[in-house]
Amino acid sequence: MDIKIIDVARTAKVSPTTVSRVLNNSPLVKQRTRDSVLKVIEELNYVPHAAAKNLRLQKTMTIGIIVSDIKVSYNADIVKGIQNKAYSEKYKIVICDTQNDMEIEREYLRLLMDRSVDGLILIATMLTEQEITGIADRGYAVGIIGRSIEHDKVLNVHTDNVKAAKEAVEHLIAQGHREIVFLSGYPNAKDSFDRLEGYIKALSAHDIPFRPELVENGNFNKSGGYEAIKRLTFKGALFTAVFSANDEMALGVYEICHEMGRTIPEELAIIGVDNDRVSKYLSPSLSTIDQPKYEMGFMLADKLIRYMNGDFKQPRLTILESRLLIRRSSDYPRKGISSSE
Repeated sequence: MDIKIIDVARTAKVSPTTVSRVLNNSPLVKQRTRDSVLKVIEELNYVPHAAAKNLRLQKTMTIGIIVSDIKVSYNADIVKGIQNKAYSEKYKIVICDTQNDMEIEREYLRLLMDRSVDGLILIATMLTEQEITGIADRGYAVGIIGRSIEHDKVLNVHTDNVKAAKEAVEHLIAQGHREIVFLSGYPNAKDSFDRLEGYIKALSAHDIPFRPELVENGNFNKSGGYEAIKRLTFKGALFTAVFSANDEMALGVYEICHEMGRTIPEELAIIGVDNDRVSKYLSPSLSTIDQPKYEMGFMLADKLIRYMNGDFKQPRLTILESRLLIRRSSDYPRKGISSSE
């Protein structure tokens, strides 16, 4: 259904003129009315007519990128890949950093769609699947990293997180660990769910009971990893290893271990994910799953640009390989355990 400005006005119980003023940030609209109209616009997935018309009739040669946190090197490397491919094809990019805030993300989304970018790339988005498919259904080219959306107009690039996580946890098990913590990321992040699935599969394959109390949320950042281990310690949980769903959280584990005087890897083994630039320079160096971050961004930009130029037959989903890098933080068999066992 093609939602019109009059539909928004009717639902919000205001005039079409008021809706237009809200869309143009007019100071004549009271904040309460503005909030009410914006809520209806979001609920109806309304795209301003002029923007939709421009999208259909002409190209802007611009790609909008919505990223959860540009400071995280995982995201920065992906953006670099997108940027280099886009520039090589004469496309401009607009980068919007949402700071892990869903409302900021939705505000940026409205801004980009109103400015009529040719396509959108979402990195670790917090938008619902319905919102994402709704964007594609309105004619926008959409690419996504960090989630898998089953929709013929949404392009996906990611790695096999289940397989990689299982391999990482099995390495810890081979070192003699049975009490292994899993640090998860954002509550709605598919990457985090997939890595949890791999963690559980590894435990099951070696007849180790899954203990929910050893799963903690670290929100994919350093302070989150620090606080997660602090909570586990306060609860009296016993564990000898940590599988962190990204390297940022692992940095927080290093910090609290240093404060507690707990040595790595002798007293606590750690494996992260992403192979952030700092990971090999830590002391001890961090074992991690190397993600082809730059390649993911470059390939998704290539797929999106091809799609925007009429190549609708390319694969909707591309899965790239990651690899486990064993470094000092986990390469230490527990007493009485041979790493070959």
